[in-house]
Amino acid sequence: MFLQKKCISGDLVEVTENIPSKDHTLMLMSKLAGKLRRKINQFSGYVSSGLDKTAQRFVREAVYGMLCSQSVLLTEIGRTLQSTVSLKKIEERFCRQLQKPKLWDGIHRQVLADAGPRIGEDMLLILDLSDITKTYAKKMEYLARVRDGSTDGELTNGYWTTHVVGAELDSTRVLPLYQELYSQNAPDFKSENTQILAAIDRVHAAGDGRGIWVIDRGGDRNVLFDRLLDKHDPKEFIIRLVGDRHLCCGRQKKAALELARTCKTPYSQTIVKTKGGREMAYELTFGYLQVRLPGHGQPLWMLVVNGYGEKPMMLLTTRALRRNRGVLWRVLRSYIKRWSIEQTIRFVKQCYDVENIRVLSYSRLRNMMGLLLAVFYFMAVKLDTSAKLSIMSGYIMKAAKRVFGVPDFKYYAMSDGLSAIFRRSAGKIPTSPTEGLDPNQLGMGFT
Repeated sequence: MFLQKKCISGDLVEVTENIPSKDHTLMLMSKLAGKLRRKINQFSGYVSSGLDKTAQRFVREAVYGMLCSQSVLLTEIGRTLQSTVSLKKIEERFCRQLQKPKLWDGIHRQVLADAGPRIGEDMLLILDLSDITKTYAKKMEYLARVRDGSTDGELTNGYWTTHVVGAELDSTRVLPLYQELYSQNAPDFKSENTQILAAIDRVHAAGDGRGIWVIDRGGDRNVLFDRLLDKHDPKEFIIRLVGDRHLCCGRQKKAALELARTCKTPYSQTIVKTKGGREMAYELTFGYLQVRLPGHGQPLWMLVVNGYGEKPMMLLTTRALRRNRGVLWRVLRSYIKRWSIEQTIRFVKQCYDVENIRVLSYSRLRNMMGLLLAVFYFMAVKLDTSAKLSIMSGYIMKAAKRVFGVPDFKYYAMSDGLSAIFRRSAGKIPTSPTEGLDPNQLGMGFT
């Protein structure tokens, strides 16, 4: 079953590691594919609990189909099922199930129930507003005008999205928590603030108030500060200021930008950020001021950072700062961590071809975001364990055939590897949440 290669040159003998034969590799790949399908079946049964039986079946098939096909197209998902039913009938069934109003809420409720205990006191809860562009679409329901982030804010047709991702400062792991699609043209839309507050409230409740909210300049809003600084339920946060907000500093009340320009920045640090495919180095200097928001008695701190742009970067935070370089640098790193989460959103868009989605109904579009959350949560959390590490660094990563190894953001390679394994070892997803499972073993068991 195993081959061993030897190279003899004079007195030098080199023996390579045992290399499995082709038949053995295929057997291992098939075994791994079977275990992965059972794990997907178990996870899908959990996130769809509370839904009716037909919806539960759809969630299982959709999660598996998206992982296998790397697509949100219903026809591509349907092709992975190996069913004797015609593809047209499968697509029609998928459309009916995707229309169900409780699907998005049910998936999020279960994901947050599982994720809540994983949210620690110092976990960064990074909230990001993004978009899905549909430049040439005309018949999709409630199409809105959005600013395409990939074309420097050019206005085009599409939908807005809200994402919340948990991350630890010194870890590459992420915790997908929330994904929602919305349109300002939908009849139930109230405001962007309402969408943001709904995301904050759901994640905050799931984590029992733990975590630190990290938001870009889009978070510099009175309504958000009022919610975050609620006396009865305060929340920790780091929010980048636009600059025109007035703050109280001592007996002075001035615009944040005016205060920032008077702030001493005795500490320095060099950072490197990738922008447009190029690495750019920034020499930063930073310091802080203790401030308050008018109308709020709680003491806050403004971290002032020079060197990133023409204007100082101003970060308003509840984290108590003091004249200690390590404390200031940690808050700055916490905000910079938000930049890496942009890659998470790109991953979801690119690997699953989200902007090629073709369902026309607004409710189906929203429900698809729930399914995408389930897919990414399965990959980032349920497979990201100690048992997974040897597998992912071995069979799944090798199946991705990455020439230059695994990138820093490993989920691209994981997605490619999972898809390759399922395609090479074709099989059906179990038809019930418990089929093929050992009731005494709920873990992955990759041994």
